[in-house]
Amino acid sequence: MTLQEIVKKSRRLVFFGGAGVSTESGIPDFRSADGLYRQRGAVPPETILSAEFFYAHPAEFYAFYREKMLVLDAQPNAAHRVLADWEEKGILSAVVTQNIDGLHQKAGSRRVFELHGSIHKNTCLTCGRKFTGEEIAKTQGVPHCPSCGGIVKPDVVLYGEPLDGETVEGAVDAIASADTLIVAGTSLSVYPAAGFLRCFSGEELVLINKSETPIDKECTLCIHAGVGETLGGLQI
Repeated sequence: MTLQEIVKKSRRLVFFGGAGVSTESGIPDFRSADGLYRQRGAVPPETILSAEFFYAHPAEFYAFYREKMLVLDAQPNAAHRVLADWEEKGILSAVVTQNIDGLHQKAGSRRVFELHGSIHKNTCLTCGRKFTGEEIAKTQGVPHCPSCGGIVKPDVVLYGEPLDGETVEGAVDAIASADTLIVAGTSLSVYPAAGFLRCFSGEELVLINKSETPIDKECTLCIHAGVGETLGGLQI
């Protein structure tokens, strides 16, 4: 069965995506040969992106975050646009994403569960005031709340932090009720997010990823290619 045939017969399709979904929009992934984690400096990126490092060294965290993570001018690629179109047509029930770039929403998707948060949402740790990504980009050094002077933290899940409970519940419910699950652009090496696939008990499991993953042999269909080029070529 082809991907086009699987999508056409699906009525409760859910898309589970990782960093590879956004690479065609110019946002680097983490673990490929050119990924963010291969760019070694004095402090490893994995350390910088931890809650412990943020609270101990907020200035160093924000220097890295602004340069590598706070990408506000990226545009949706074919994958994002196709998924938004499928939602509009009633084919796609939800997007579950490990990405923090907000490109699914920018493309028009409405039911998106952002497991790792979003660069577009930021919160004062003292008074709870909210700030946009654009507001953070205009600041220098460690951003402080103009209302109370507290440090502002991005609403992204850092290493050592739990996932948001409400987001997890929504994502798990969507995956559990899906008849088709497309897993794309992810190495499935980040937990607990990768473990959510165990909740799927539907008919068709599809994988789209440039490299092999631990679930390749379990899939109805396995496509080793780019996500945007694969989805963009479908006629649904």
